[in-house]
Amino acid sequence: MSFLPELRQTLLPARDSKHGPLPPLLVAMTFVTGLVDAFSYLLLGHVFVANMTGNVVLMGFALVGAPGFSVAASVVSMASFAVGAVVGGRIGAWFAQHRGHLLTTAAALQGTFLVAALLLAILAGTPIPDGYRYPLIAVLAIAMGIQNAAARKLAVPDLTTTVLTQTLTGIAADSRIAGGPGSKAGRRLVAVAAMLCGAVVGAALVLYVRSVYPLLIAVVVLVRSVYPLLIAVVVLAVVAATSRALGRAGSVWLRVDG
Repeated sequence: MSFLPELRQTLLPARDSKHGPLPPLLVAMTFVTGLVDAFSYLLLGHVFVANMTGNVVLMGFALVGAPGFSVAASVVSMASFAVGAVVGGRIGAWFAQHRGHLLTTAAALQGTFLVAALLLAILAGTPIPDGYRYPLIAVLAIAMGIQNAAARKLAVPDLTTTVLTQTLTGIAADSRIAGGPGSKAGRRLVAVAAMLCGAVVGAALVLYVRSVYPLLIAVVVLVRSVYPLLIAVVVLAVVAATSRALGRAGSVWLRVDG
């Protein structure tokens, strides 16, 4: 019976709620995760730039010679993600007492890296040659490391923006059936759905988008594979602008311990 109220509180939180506008903004960033990982996995050679657990598994596949997987790609992704996480951690330390400024800065910087990746992808064309592949992996993984570290510092329960294993575990393990206090399925399933939608949209754009308009066909052929990155940049711009606009002094959600 708490599902719908939890869903509403996540997507349309009250102004005076503990986390203010952070839940829907983090849901938007979870959607970005699906978009970016769809791009990286489908176009950069079976590598994730946001899901580091997946990269460890993929590296294991590569180590035993499974075709289509690369140890180097996984290592570059994980190392770059760590660099981004350090940057995101520093942002969290600088704005430790103001979550609005923290999210605005992190989203803006992440968006900058995604713009760089977008330009690289446009220059690379499709299929993406090896000379562009590793720079793209590195730039995208840095961007997602920033996002993950910022979400960790914001500390909104069940909205990590990248890791869903614990989210899915919580839905089952915390349920009344399992003897727990309640699964909080409304919020947790929103996060799952956001990443799933991002992955579906990203994969569909990479695989199926075509244009039949003669004057646009050359442009579309060039950039159709980067649509997921373009949408990700737009979403992050909205997140940063919204966080800045709503980050009024005195709001309870701005405090990290709020």
